[in-house]
Parts: sequence; structure tokens; C-alpha cells
Amino acid sequence: MIRFEDRPDGIALITIDRPAARNAMTLAMWDTLRDAALALDRRDDVRAVVITGAGGRAFVSGTDIAEFTGFAGPEDGIAYEARIEAVIAALEALRVPAIAAISGACTGGGVSIAAACDVRIGGPGTRVGVPIARTLGNCISLRNLARLAAVIGLDGAKALLLTARLADGVEAHRLGFLHELAPDDNGVLPQALRVAGEIAQLAPLTLRVTKDMARRIRAATPLPDAGDLLRLCYGSDDFHAGVAAFLAKSSARWSGR
Repeated sequence: MIRFEDRPDGIALITIDRPAARNAMTLAMWDTLRDAALALDRRDDVRAVVITGAGGRAFVSGTDIAEFTGFAGPEDGIAYEARIEAVIAALEALRVPAIAAISGACTGGGVSIAAACDVRIGGPGTRVGVPIARTLGNCISLRNLARLAAVIGLDGAKALLLTARLADGVEAHRLGFLHELAPDDNGVLPQALRVAGEIAQLAPLTLRVTKDMARRIRAATPLPDAGDLLRLCYGSDDFHAGVAAFLAKSSARWSGR
């Protein structure tokens, strides 16, 4: 589930609350997060938004793999990525600054949520990556790859996906994914709320215009279509094998088909 809380000074706190599943997102949770972003954007009393994960072991570990078992072919992958894009775009379009408080695993779709935020704060136990080359054999959308590349550079993003490894908090900070590194993991959310409180005291129109300028700069270079690449992965035998192996807690045998 996703919890919402109005904090003092115009701060809205969104908590991804499914710690038993490492805060993996169901499709219904993705839709709820989109609706929350759209609703918060209409509120004049909100000055900053903080997004975090419950339990301390994960921020968001991506989409619940069980959601992929009903995929019959490549068009399901196209529809899924469009659904996720609606969520990330809504977060990115928030008029007020969004801060990601990242404790534990930030993987898969969690990286996209965090990359859509304006400030990212983690701790020593933070782990960041998109290990789908090791787990599912699918791919992320071109737009989400571009978002990650805008944060850590295209070569850095490519290396993270090609090695399927997770960067720890110190490395994520060095790469520029984390703007701030709390001294310990318990201090991540308090530090994020403190930063949000400082932001909430600043000139709101300046912040809004700065965010919109950044969006316009990014939109000035249109991205090419990559539907053929999504269909290649989501329609593959490897993707179905990866989903089945993940749920069976075994290792997939990749065929390249």
C-alpha cells in the first residue's frame, strides 16, 4: 500500500509501505502513486514532497514480479511501460520540489521514481541499480534510461545496467545519483524532512520556474521511438524464463531468443 501524510510547513510525505515484499510495487500501487502526484500538484498548501519506503530495507525494489506472469506477448510490455511512464511523468511534473529518502534497495522502477525526484538522499546501506540483465531479461524504457543518464551520465547508466550490479551509498553519492549521504541509514528520512523543511521556506515561484525550465531543457531534444526494442525483450523467451526463474528462486538460463 501507499501511505500519505501531511507534515508541518507544507510538506507531504509519501511512504511506499510494503516492507514484506521489499516495497515492490503492484500495478495498483503504481496507479495510486500517479493519482497521488496529480492530486498533490493541485494543492496550493504543499511546498515540498518527500517519498520514502517503509521498513528500512528498501526504498522501492521495482515492480512485483508476479505482475508479469500474465504477460502474453510484446504488446503487454509496451502497455506496461506506458503505464509506468504515466506515473514517472506525473512525479516529474510536480510543481514543487520532490525529495527521495532512499534507505536500502533502490532498484528497477525504484531508480526511475528516484530519478524523477529533484533531490535524492541516501545512507551507507543504500543500494542502487537495475539488475534486470541478471533477473528478468527485460529492459527499461528509453525515456527512463534517459532520465538515469541525465543524473549519472550515459556511460554510467549503461555500465550500471550492463554489469547488473548495485552501487552502494558511497558510490551512488560519488556518481551523483545521491545528492546527500546521511551518516547512518536511520538518519536518511530525518535528513530528507529537514531538507524539505528548508526548501518549504524558499520562494515558491523561483522553485517552480526552475523545475519547469529544467523540464523544457530536457524536452528540447526529442527522444527516438524504441518500441521495437521493448517488443524484442518483452516478447522474448528469455523474459518469460526470467520471470519464472525469479518466482521459483532459481537462476534463469538465457538463450538470447
